[in-house]
Amino acid sequence: MYMLGLGIILVLLKSLHIGPPADWSWWWVVAPFALAAAWWAWADATGYTKRRAMEKMDKRKRDRIDRHKDALGMRPRKPR
Repeated sequence: MYMLGLGIILVLLKSLHIGPPADWSWWWVVAPFALAAAWWAWADATGYTKRRAMEKMDKRKRDRIDRHKDALGMRPRKPR
């Protein structure tokens, strides 16, 4: 996501002729978009994004269970 933001900033700077990116080749300016696409392709191919989403859902589930146990007066489970 950072590469996408960097690419947008560089394209704006180049197109508005502001700062050093105005003198750079377009290949250097659009390179962050290619890096972002490569990152997303790798993350999807290796299951990184799905694994992160599952970890987030598991944490929310543990927090919800601990919150309910606390409301019932039971001690929440210690982290493993």
